[in-house]
Amino acid sequence: MRQAGRVVANTKARLLESVAPGVTTRELDRIAEEEITRQGALPSFKGYAAGGPIPFPATICVSLNHEIVHGIPGDRVLQKGEILSVDIGAFLGGFHGDAAFTVGVGDISEECRRLIDATREALSRGIAEAKAGRRIGDISAAVQGYAESLGYSVVRQYVGHGIGRALHEAPQVPNYGIAGRGPLLREGMTIAIEPMLNVGGWETTQLDDGWTVVTADGSLSAHFEDTIAIGKNGAEVLTALDGSGE
Repeated sequence: MRQAGRVVANTKARLLESVAPGVTTRELDRIAEEEITRQGALPSFKGYAAGGPIPFPATICVSLNHEIVHGIPGDRVLQKGEILSVDIGAFLGGFHGDAAFTVGVGDISEECRRLIDATREALSRGIAEAKAGRRIGDISAAVQGYAESLGYSVVRQYVGHGIGRALHEAPQVPNYGIAGRGPLLREGMTIAIEPMLNVGGWETTQLDDGWTVVTADGSLSAHFEDTIAIGKNGAEVLTALDGSGE
């Protein structure tokens, strides 16, 4: 898990350096696949068949502005002022790593910056609750409470998840819920926490491509995710370069 997480972290760093006005989402996908395979791993998402009518056709998910998750890379050119969410998965040594981030393309508005900062912090607050003896609901409540205190909504149709030999495993890790409820967190468990925050309502719509999920009201959305291992005294972040989260 640590090795797969390191591949994802390194790919994340490479992509963060590559996002700029004028770059196509297909070019980011090429960079990600090159980086993942250079490290001896395979893309977790490419050919993934669950969740859509066709297998996912690319290495990463790239979602712009009001797109929440599962955007398909293509010929779209990044424009200054947009926000871009990227989801990355890698498979190495029989295990998966999974992470996501949202970043501005060039100079962005204060509204965009606040949304990105809030979503990153929501992830940090969720990770802080991920300790042996706590419950999934403690993570969920931390994310929801922080997001809603700032006036954002949290996406409910798509959630975090267990991860290991399969990309998506039990338990589900919602971004909303009640503290003290849900499955018990045990030392050694590995999960992916991934808050998705919207400026508007939490409702979503899936586009005709069968994969891309957008906000139903067209409002901006941001997404952060890390794969973590549950420890006795806290979480080990497996997909962060500095080991402390995005």
